[in-house]
Amino acid sequence: MSSPLGEMSVQVFLDEYWQKKPCLIRQALPDFAPELEVDDVAGLACDDLADARLVSGSYSSMNWTQEYGPFKPKRLRQLPESNWTLLVQDVEKHYPPLQCLLSAFCFIPSWRIDDLMISVAAPGGSVGPHVDQYDVFLLQAKGHRRWQIARSFDPGLAPGCELNLLAEFTPEQEWDLAPGDMLYLPPGVAHHGVALDTCMTWSIGLRAPSQADLLQALGEWLAETQAEGNRYSDKPASELPRPGEIAPEDVQGLLELMRQALVDERLPNAFLGSFISRYRLAHQPAPPEEPISPEELFSELSNGRRLVRNPWTRLAWVEQQGKAELFAAGDEFVCSIGTAQALSSTPPVLPEQNAPNLDLISRLINSGHFYLETEDADQPD
Repeated sequence: MSSPLGEMSVQVFLDEYWQKKPCLIRQALPDFAPELEVDDVAGLACDDLADARLVSGSYSSMNWTQEYGPFKPKRLRQLPESNWTLLVQDVEKHYPPLQCLLSAFCFIPSWRIDDLMISVAAPGGSVGPHVDQYDVFLLQAKGHRRWQIARSFDPGLAPGCELNLLAEFTPEQEWDLAPGDMLYLPPGVAHHGVALDTCMTWSIGLRAPSQADLLQALGEWLAETQAEGNRYSDKPASELPRPGEIAPEDVQGLLELMRQALVDERLPNAFLGSFISRYRLAHQPAPPEEPISPEELFSELSNGRRLVRNPWTRLAWVEQQGKAELFAAGDEFVCSIGTAQALSSTPPVLPEQNAPNLDLISRLINSGHFYLETEDADQPD
């Protein structure tokens, strides 16, 4: 797929816009033809595994309601002719060919790319003015949508509204997007999109873990990997304790106990690789019913089977002493840097079929992160 930046160069985008200011790109993908139609998205919203929601209402009336899927087809057939939006997350995982669209954004580190969310809206459909704390590319796939943005705004939220919408919103800029147009928004920009006709917008969202996300996950990771660890022990006391007091030497002893857990030289790579590769994953890959041995794998590959990554597996790797520590949805593997790059490509590239790689790939398959498929077979749902 061509660059999703239209005639703009990647370097200009990174230097002038990325995480700095909004950017409207007319015909970012000229002649863009979406692989999914409105009915396909509606059908996915009825799937038990899909994360879908339906937002109804308008900013002028402040009569917002939100329903969560999976939906009954009858419910969607009863929708009115205006003022509703149907949103489905992780569409590229339910329909893996769309991962090629995400791979077109390869100028951004792949671990930052979260998912493809598709919204279908009737005329007037919107989710209201709001602020996201992550980068997003808003690609117009069908119909027309008016986007209004503001970089200076009152952050107060509308009372009694579960959507976390701004109570007041005065746009500073406004554009009407047609199919193939794309709007990039960095974090912290208030925006309000309204469908001008029946339309479909594809949102490429980028993950941005917060300090709270990292610290909570670190605590859980340390608890899992260090089991009991060391325990606090009292220092010799020179006087009797005062009732209820945590003495200064006790505070220092407790802090030192926590510091000890953070000096493990494996912690940065092992924790961050595990965290990043499973951050915000809605479903954990499941192992196959029948495991495969390296010898069986070699035979299958020799007979034309191809290696396919589970769409719910996110891969990330870090370099360590000339090797790659490869993480697959939280599971850790060690391999060559070339192998890590090949497996992380979209679609994955089959590395050299030597003994170490065959052992690695068989373990990845047996953990549910990859599977074998023939060239002409359909991808799984």
